[in-house]
Amino acid sequence: MTWVIIVPLLLLAFALNMRLYLGILLAVLVYFNFFATMPPEIAIQRFVAPSQNTSLMAIPFFMLLGTLLAYSGIAERIIQVALLLVGRIRGGLAQANIMVSLLLGGLSASNLADCAMLTRMMVPQMEKHGYDRGFAAAVTAAGSLVTPIIPPGIALIIYALVGDVSVGSMFVAGILPGILCAVLLMVAIYIVATKRGYKPARTDKVPFDQAMTTLVGAWPAVFILLAIVGGIRFRVFTPHEAGAVAVLLVIVVGMLVYRTMTPQNIVESLVETARSTASVMLIIMASGALGWIFSVEKAGEAFAELITGFSSNKYVFLFMLNIALLFFGMLIEGTALLIILVPLLKPTLAALGIDPVHFGIIMVLNLSIGTLTPPVGTVMLMVCNLAGVGVGKFTREALPMYLALLVALGLVVVFPAISLLLVGRG
Repeated sequence: MTWVIIVPLLLLAFALNMRLYLGILLAVLVYFNFFATMPPEIAIQRFVAPSQNTSLMAIPFFMLLGTLLAYSGIAERIIQVALLLVGRIRGGLAQANIMVSLLLGGLSASNLADCAMLTRMMVPQMEKHGYDRGFAAAVTAAGSLVTPIIPPGIALIIYALVGDVSVGSMFVAGILPGILCAVLLMVAIYIVATKRGYKPARTDKVPFDQAMTTLVGAWPAVFILLAIVGGIRFRVFTPHEAGAVAVLLVIVVGMLVYRTMTPQNIVESLVETARSTASVMLIIMASGALGWIFSVEKAGEAFAELITGFSSNKYVFLFMLNIALLFFGMLIEGTALLIILVPLLKPTLAALGIDPVHFGIIMVLNLSIGTLTPPVGTVMLMVCNLAGVGVGKFTREALPMYLALLVALGLVVVFPAISLLLVGRG
């Protein structure tokens, strides 16, 4: 039962704002030094072992892909496509903001990267057209939540590795929930735009030749997205091979088609990706050691007995868990909760007959909502800083978006087919 001591120690480390991997490593070292009967060398072995998983190669490739997009010229063309598709709807610029996140998120895999770029590009533009700056910031932040859910979100990869689930299955499972979130956010924006009198981005119909020029100009982005998802779904290549192919395609498009990318941009992207990958790898390696401790201590079985003692109904369990996750997500970074809870909950999922892929989408969606909520929401804090908006104002303006995302979460929980249909389990 020493795991009961380990978990509060982890939560305390995270509450003190200690780096994720250091907090987890601290708990692992405390266990091996004070509670374990095995030699401490085992701790090092357990720390290194997760790095041998070849599926981890997907992380640096997709991180590099997201970084390269900023230099490729693809983002600007996706914005034009989004305006073409939804610009005539009331609140057109805000609607396009969500549409851009949906289209761009399927390429970049990083909601922070997407949100930083779109905050600089879209918030000033929306404010110029009469939108409240706080509302523009809230829309941009909420739209970025779609990124972790649709492929190739990094959170999907981390869950797959921690939960011992196929990365490809998680990628495919995230498509429909991601689209659902985008649609509900656009509905919420439409309601707000109607009340406040926000106008469409344009009222006239785009001429056919201009529309075709816009669509043709964005064909590389669509092609890359189809290559990633279609290649994985039809098993043409593995997730990390898909990342490598997508990186190569973006470089070709950026340097030879749009000619906006330079060799220096590639070097800068590689350096940034190396730093980001190192951070994520340390977290995954430390979490692998932590998961091994939970397994040895039979923490999952004990936790499962505790949960099922309240109710053996899986929907009651999911309801209780989602309430807890929404609360703790306001206080603790989502990746930390993912790493702590998934190894503990795996036996419970098996006992209650909950599909681990479905559960993964629920967790990623729930914890993504936490990135928008005070006091530690990473996306919220970044957007508020970049846009010059106070947290209080952001939170008030984001209330309709919170409601839309909670409805999406409820639908994903109640209807597993939303996650599992494309995987072939629906």
